[in-house]
Amino acid sequence: MGLDVALGGLPFEERLIERSSDFAVGPGLVLRTCGAEDLIILKAFAGRDIDWFDVRGIAIRQAGRLDEALIFRELNPLIELKGTPEAGERLRDVLRQAR
Repeated sequence: MGLDVALGGLPFEERLIERSSDFAVGPGLVLRTCGAEDLIILKAFAGRDIDWFDVRGIAIRQAGRLDEALIFRELNPLIELKGTPEAGERLRDVLRQAR
């Protein structure tokens, strides 16, 4: 199983960590995880086909509960830095379709 690791070097990653929460996966086993909004941001930024598939699933599962303002506030500077402004429009389409 693949695992993505973020090193916390960007201000966004610091805020992601601040927003993260514990998730009990079993007796005495707790993992620190990010919320749905941050997972969408990470996946939209990565932009691989599998990431967009995941974004669509998260958007459908969390329909009506996502803080879209937070998502775009955090994502826009990242995609500007990466030079992929089309990611923002693609995400808007995915979120619109999931509603």
